[in-house]
Amino acid sequence: MTLTKESVLAALSKVQEPDLHQDLVTLNMVKNVEITGDKVSLTVMLTTPACPFRARIEREVKEAIIAIGAKAVDLKMDSDVPNDGRMRGLVNMPIRNAIAVGSGKGGVGKSTVSVNLAVALAQAGARVGLMDADIYGPNTPTMLGVEKLPPPNGQRLIPAEAYGIKLISMGLLVKPGQPLIWRGPMLNSAIRQFLGDVDWGELDYLIVDLPPGTGDASLSLAQALPLSGAVIVTLPQLVSLEDASRGLNMFKQLEVPILGVVENMSYLDLPDGTRMDLFGSGGGESLAQATDTTFLGKVPIDQNVRIGGDTGKPIVVSHPESAVAIALQEISQKIAAKVSVAALSGKNELPINIVE
Repeated sequence: MTLTKESVLAALSKVQEPDLHQDLVTLNMVKNVEITGDKVSLTVMLTTPACPFRARIEREVKEAIIAIGAKAVDLKMDSDVPNDGRMRGLVNMPIRNAIAVGSGKGGVGKSTVSVNLAVALAQAGARVGLMDADIYGPNTPTMLGVEKLPPPNGQRLIPAEAYGIKLISMGLLVKPGQPLIWRGPMLNSAIRQFLGDVDWGELDYLIVDLPPGTGDASLSLAQALPLSGAVIVTLPQLVSLEDASRGLNMFKQLEVPILGVVENMSYLDLPDGTRMDLFGSGGGESLAQATDTTFLGKVPIDQNVRIGGDTGKPIVVSHPESAVAIALQEISQKIAAKVSVAALSGKNELPINIVE
């Protein structure tokens, strides 16, 4: 069989994108097909660099082309993150997707999840910003080892950079230890400045680390920045679940799509191989099921999370092969997949089944 561009596209029309449930050709993901003798060169344009099915798609594309007689396949896997279509008037440069990470109470590791989610997406090749909207307790600079902002560009702030992400935080604008005793209107003004007065550049994802609870900062953010969706972080224990449920319902009332629930500090693996459930078990899954929301995964307890947070080295950087890092990387892939599916479908919320 003679290899032609048409025969290659016909073969690839049988390869499905698992999340979008359509073939790669229909989705216009196949680019730059070139044939030299019995060698086929092409690019597959994924909807996110953090695609959880990247290896599967790569394998199936090669198998489909070899099956029609090619002896060699030069396959480049690239990505183009779709824009969710929301207008973000306060931001001069395009932010394709904005994802809030929230919780109903403090102490559940929300900032840890935010930081590692942002870094994991950047490691995959995405352009990522992290906005620390926890005005009263800004700790992301410490977690990322950042001490100050670069010099401003005229009237605009330049975000700090660490591990491939851009960061803005009140912790970089006030003296260490200085308390912020602010009322609601001042919070609203600060959040708007983080959006309008910061030179973010073009971003695939802006991750927003929200303060705990359902107060002014969360409301101000939802009003100022149209969100692609929100991620809820909880512990397995009942008290945490009750608070997380309030946070989740707040986003629903604000008509922000819920991307899913993350259960942090789920369990502790002991040296003898046994597992200890320090905060109970199954709570995050129960919350997701009760609210008809996706359960994104469990993150175990590991002292290296605390050490990394104190020394400015997120665990996805310091211990990428650890169970915690792998869990956070997989969660980042699931979130990226959900955001891409929703953007391409033109819907604000689209339930999808993540295949494990």
